[in-house]
Amino acid sequence: MLDFEHLNQDFETAAPQHILKWAVEEFGAGLSVVTSFQPTGIATLHMLIEIAPQTPVLTLDTGLLFPETYALMDEVEQRFNLNLTRIRPALTVEQQAAEYGEGLWERDPDQCCHIRKVAPLDAVLGNYPAWITGLRRDQTGRGSTPIISWDTKHQNVKLSPFATWTEEMIWLYIHTYDLPYNALHDQSYPSIGCHTPTCTQPVTAGADGRSGRWVSSAKTECGIHTSTGAKQES
Repeated sequence: MLDFEHLNQDFETAAPQHILKWAVEEFGAGLSVVTSFQPTGIATLHMLIEIAPQTPVLTLDTGLLFPETYALMDEVEQRFNLNLTRIRPALTVEQQAAEYGEGLWERDPDQCCHIRKVAPLDAVLGNYPAWITGLRRDQTGRGSTPIISWDTKHQNVKLSPFATWTEEMIWLYIHTYDLPYNALHDQSYPSIGCHTPTCTQPVTAGADGRSGRWVSSAKTECGIHTSTGAKQES
């Protein structure tokens, strides 16, 4: 039985590489990474290929991603030789429109995220005893993120090795190792989700990094990192 309190104390000042090495030793093939190929995810993958290159990598292909996101996924998969699984929703975008109407992301973004992100990941994630996320405390609404915790929803261990890192630290790592990143980050898109008018927009200089997400609602999370996952407002 893991002592989460003690582990969090130990990991608070530990480098992400140390936490990742511990996770690989503890969970082996039962460890997975969930990433949307944001900068923190790229840093995670780069560190892991030096530690356990065949670690399963899970990403959600909602069918609505930006062309730049698909291009980055292809590039990183090939460059890092990833053991990558692209998880897709049960409904295509066209099937969703036929069943729920066009532009569900505008009328009910919670329902759309549940169909295209939360439910597909839920169907897979419980198969792994532990999973790695890219959550950081400097992100809006994530200031209390533990480095390691028990995920009651998926009944497994959830790790956030970069919880104590800042955006500046992530970008320094990216540039130091000349790692690929989404071209949209250079076009005022600090946080990138689905390619719809309401889900992802560019932000003005100095604005909160996630202020371009779900701009027409109070929604701040897709639901993956909430206790219930479905139709969650933050």
